[in-house]
Amino acid sequence: MPELAGKLWSWRDDPAVPDFGERPLFVFDAVCVLCSGGAAFIMRHDRERRVDMASAQGALGAALYRHYGLAMDDTYLFLCDGRAFTKSAGYLALFSVLGGWWRLLRAMGVLPESLRDWLYDRVAANRYRWFGKADYCALLSDEQRARLIG
Repeated sequence: MPELAGKLWSWRDDPAVPDFGERPLFVFDAVCVLCSGGAAFIMRHDRERRVDMASAQGALGAALYRHYGLAMDDTYLFLCDGRAFTKSAGYLALFSVLGGWWRLLRAMGVLPESLRDWLYDRVAANRYRWFGKADYCALLSDEQRARLIG
């Protein structure tokens, strides 16, 4: 499930999805320690603020998950240039947007997508057991919480 099939910018035609602008958007599980920690790490290192963030539990994130028919427990969402990505393909797209040394991580793209997504699925299925849960956005600083949209 690398790039979700469908019309470009399809969420714009869905009245249930609030408008969130043009910038790339990373939607993550805000109670998952691994996911929130990862989002905090990305925000700390995205000094040029190239990527907006939203929680899957918020109105925007929940509407996007419904729009694509996804369960929050299955994956995160990365929206960029009118396309929606999940799993390993989403991270590769994210690394391209962030630029700089992040682009080096695109080297993971040499691994077959089926292997990358199999690994992703194993971590996703066990993330609460291995890393735990926290209160909503507990791992984000006040400044990072203020960057969340929707």
